[in-house]
Amino acid sequence: MPTHETILYTRQGCHLCDEAHDVLVKHGLQPQPVDIDADPELVAKYTTCVPVVVIDGHERFRGRVNEVLLRRLLSGR
Repeated sequence: MPTHETILYTRQGCHLCDEAHDVLVKHGLQPQPVDIDADPELVAKYTTCVPVVVIDGHERFRGRVNEVLLRRLLSGR
């Protein structure tokens, strides 16, 4: 199974971020969490849109991670 660079933009106390992390791990990904509140530019970019999932340099999800779309993405379809 190929590895995919996965970044999870998040913030403290975000239950959707916790859910997104769990879904990504469930599908074999190792998301690198990035707290947007540590960077003013990320706060301005993502403000209330977290979680944001970037896989292999492409923004794939905002808010909830759609598992059907994630499986398709990971299978190459």
